[in-house]
Formats: sequence, structure tokens, C-alpha cells
Amino acid sequence: MSEVLAGPPVTAGPPGEDSAVPGASTQAVALLEPFRRELTGYCYRMLGSPFDAQDAVQETMIRAWRGIDRFEGRAALRSWLYRIATNVCLTALSAGERRARPMDLTGPSTADTPVRAPLPEAAWIVPAPDGQVLATGSGGADPADVAARRESVRLAFVVALQHLPARQRAVLILREVFGWSASETAQLLDSTVASVNSALQRARATIAAIDLSDAEPLRPADAEQQALLARYVEAFERYDMDALVALLHEGVTLSMPPLDLWLRGHRDVRAWMLGTGSGCRGSRLLPTTANGHPAFGQYRPSASGAGHDPWGLVVLEIEAGRVVGINTFLDVERLFPAFGLPAHLPPEV
Repeated sequence: MSEVLAGPPVTAGPPGEDSAVPGASTQAVALLEPFRRELTGYCYRMLGSPFDAQDAVQETMIRAWRGIDRFEGRAALRSWLYRIATNVCLTALSAGERRARPMDLTGPSTADTPVRAPLPEAAWIVPAPDGQVLATGSGGADPADVAARRESVRLAFVVALQHLPARQRAVLILREVFGWSASETAQLLDSTVASVNSALQRARATIAAIDLSDAEPLRPADAEQQALLARYVEAFERYDMDALVALLHEGVTLSMPPLDLWLRGHRDVRAWMLGTGSGCRGSRLLPTTANGHPAFGQYRPSASGAGHDPWGLVVLEIEAGRVVGINTFLDVERLFPAFGLPAHLPPEV
């Protein structure tokens, strides 16, 4: 199992991610499309949903195509595209609502708490495939650069960004994630360097006041982390709760958006797994990555008795050799295609 986990993650983008701008000329597409991936990463950090980010980037591309004849230099084009994308995101965020995780909305439940009706998708931070959101437009394949980019999309950080006013959010992302200078950021936002520096200072203070977890990004070359993930998969697929609990931090959290129910502590997690969640017995897990974290497509035994059907995208948070967060996102109809996960697993031979 460890060999499987160490292999390349499934990071295929959602259908349409690489689609050209409708009606655009071949020349315009050639100019605009190279920026799509980094713009998607930017819009995801702004909006907290890969689907909203896709929509924002497509709107950006359409607006850019309509005015492409005004730009010739590549640097000017990049700045212009980010200006358009920022305006699209700021408009989307003008309602003032912010996405969250269940832990941000209510206190912990117990293993006996009844499951309530799901909340709307717009209430939740939605995980994104690494291949869709890690590009920043700068830096290469240096391991330190890759690790830094994974840090900037981990779930806790994307949630923390939601606490910032929209323009502060843009300033922090542009300056500290994408490496824009204060003068470049000020020009993009039609602001001043002093105003940008002030917004960055306030944004940093807000983020610093939030109790962010120290969850580690996925490290494919880390033998200890890979061994932990292999043991997790083995224990879960055997539904060996003793072995599974041994891998969990004492204060582990378990959440299942779009349900607002969440649990804290390995005792309640164990009780939930053996009670309400016992339908997960016999599941299979396929590895992928989400927001820089190790993740799995979870497939429950099919009601037809043949193979396994999608149940949830499980995103794990790991800290100091233990699992500290189990986040299972249940919107499989959209998430599994986005992550390139199959719609059904046939019976094992």
C-alpha cells in the first residue's frame, strides 16, 4: 500500500478547466490560456471554492478577450489579467458572506448527536486539487517552493483568509503568496503603496490572531509520513478501530461538510465509526491530494452488491506523526470528477 501512496497523486482538473474562451481567436487563446492555472490558484484563495474560482477565471478570460487588442507586452498582460480577476472576485465577495468549516460554526457534537439536514454548498470551504491551485506564476519545481505553495492552500489557511475583508485578502495573497511588490499591488488595486502596506499589516495581524493548526503538507519523499498514511489506509479498509485510533491525535477532529456536525477526540470518533458511521465498513480508499494535504476518495460498498460507489473525499491533516483532522467532503457528484476519481470501483479480483 505504501507504494501506491508514494505514486503520483490524482490531480486532474475539473472538466472545462482547460477550455478556451468561447468565440476567441486562436491568437487570443494562445495569449490568455497560459495564465489560466495561476489565475485559478489566485481566485481559489480569494473565494474558497474551486468551482467558484473556475467561474471567476472564465469570466476573467471572456473580459480579457473582449479587450485583448489593447495589450501587447506579456508583463502588462499578466498584470491586466490579475486586475480583471481581482475585480471579478471582489464583486463575488461583495455580499459579505464567508465560507467556513463546521468547527467555525458550532461547538463539537457527540457520537450520538442526530444528523441534521445539510447546509448549502456556499457555506463551506471546498477542497481543490493540487494541480489546479498550486501554481503561483513564479518559482519552479524546487522542493522548498513546492512546500511553500502547499502551505498557502492548506485548509486552515484558506479558512483563515475568509476572516479578512476582501481587499485585505487580495493584498495578502498577492504580496505573500504570489510575490507581488507593494507598488505592483497598489497599481493593480488602484491604491497607494502606503495603503497596501497598511492593509498587509492589518491582514497579518488578523491571521496571527487565528489559532491555525500546524498541519503538515503532503511530503511524498517523507518515509515516516508515507508509512503513517499506509497504516491509516490499511486500518480503515479493514475497519480496525483499535489500529485506526492508534494513529489519531487525542484531540483529532472529524467533520463531514455539508453536515454541520463535527466531533473532537478519538473516543468520539471511534464511537461514531462504530455507530452512525458504521456504513463505512468495507470501504476502499484511493489516494489523491487536496490543498497540499494527503487525501483519499472513499468508496463505500455498493447497494447493488457489485463493487464500490463514491461516498466522500477524505482530506487528512497530519501533525507530529499523528492524524489531527479527518475532513470528509460529501459532495461527490462534483468533487470526484474534479479530482479525476472514478465514478465506480468494480469488484476486486
